[in-house]
Amino acid sequence: MRNHSRRVFLGAAAAGSAALAGCGLLDGEPAPDPAPDPLQPLLDEALALAAAYDRAILAQPALAARLTPMAEDHRAHAAELAKVIGATPPSAAPSASAGAGAAETAATLRKAELAAQKTAVAACKAAPAARAALTGSIAACRATHAEGLR
Repeated sequence: MRNHSRRVFLGAAAAGSAALAGCGLLDGEPAPDPAPDPLQPLLDEALALAAAYDRAILAQPALAARLTPMAEDHRAHAAELAKVIGATPPSAAPSASAGAGAAETAATLRKAELAAQKTAVAACKAAPAARAALTGSIAACRATHAEGLR
């Protein structure tokens, strides 16, 4: 009888190992990365817009008084978005861009603001109630910036 219970035990152990291996617990593959937060594109745009303003200010120092508050708004948006989604925004120093005229610089920034405002509106429409105020505020701010750059 002792051999019988030993065979039963070994058979059960083998079956259990096969079941565990079949469900992926023992195959050593890492779990897939979680999906990115839906607000990540807004964070990325806020950082890109802040950097664009910083480059414009370096290239056109005469526009600094007009553009600096807008760059600061985008940095504030990035900080708040990062806090909400649990990300750490990178900090990078702006690099100078090729010199364009003041009107061309403002037109380029306005175009970027309008595109980013559309992204923010879409995010606001899709956001749960807890995030709608933040995304709506960002959309409104971007629209205001676009008008201020006319």
